[in-house]
Amino acid sequence: MELGLKDKGVVVTGASKGIGKAIAIGMAREGANVSICARGAEALEETRNELLSFGGTVHAAQCDVSDANALKQYFCEAKDALGELHVLVNNPSGFGTDDDEEGWRKSIDVDLMALVRASWQAIPMIEAAGGGSLIHISSISGMTGANSLPPYGAIKAAVIHLTSTHAAELAPKNIRVNCIAPGSILFDGGVWDDNKINHPEFYEEELANCPFGRMGTPEEIANLAVFLASDAANWITGQTIAADGGQMLG
Repeated sequence: MELGLKDKGVVVTGASKGIGKAIAIGMAREGANVSICARGAEALEETRNELLSFGGTVHAAQCDVSDANALKQYFCEAKDALGELHVLVNNPSGFGTDDDEEGWRKSIDVDLMALVRASWQAIPMIEAAGGGSLIHISSISGMTGANSLPPYGAIKAAVIHLTSTHAAELAPKNIRVNCIAPGSILFDGGVWDDNKINHPEFYEEELANCPFGRMGTPEEIANLAVFLASDAANWITGQTIAADGGQMLG
């Protein structure tokens, strides 16, 4: 299927590893020009080099997305590098887990406000390019609750709510807005990889809730993101799609 992403400008935040990295690679594989940001320089450079192998324009910059001024500067640089912006994938995660000031601050500043501010920057650029797509990355924790992670679940629910608001507001600008809510995703250096090594009982408990007997991969989330960004999904907006292999069924 021709997805219509060739030469489109795509920004993916939080893209040096895991889901964000897989999404950036998926977009580049379809011929998109891709800009990525993250905090860690080494992982960011490794991802940039992988993206270059697909032959399109690649831009990468270190950026603390919780810093409003740094995020604004990043988008200016990304726009200059890409020429036009058609797609924004908001994939930041501070992973605020503790029910305390720090946990809530991380979740609000990174998982919510970084997404909001990135959208503020991207929307005029996407409109100027004739329209496109926003994709927000949430979590099934925002759909079912997260008893042990109050700030994480609450803020991911806010992202789902914001998706509906954005979709209604931006349809007249020819901008579609959708949300992906991943279940438990396993990758090297990720949260579940850490739990598998350091908290095996907790890992096995979570694995038991996965009907297919395994956790998901970043590439499986990326496949959905690429589809939602593409022309093939041009009549889909305002949706939150759980990509969890049936995990919520349990």
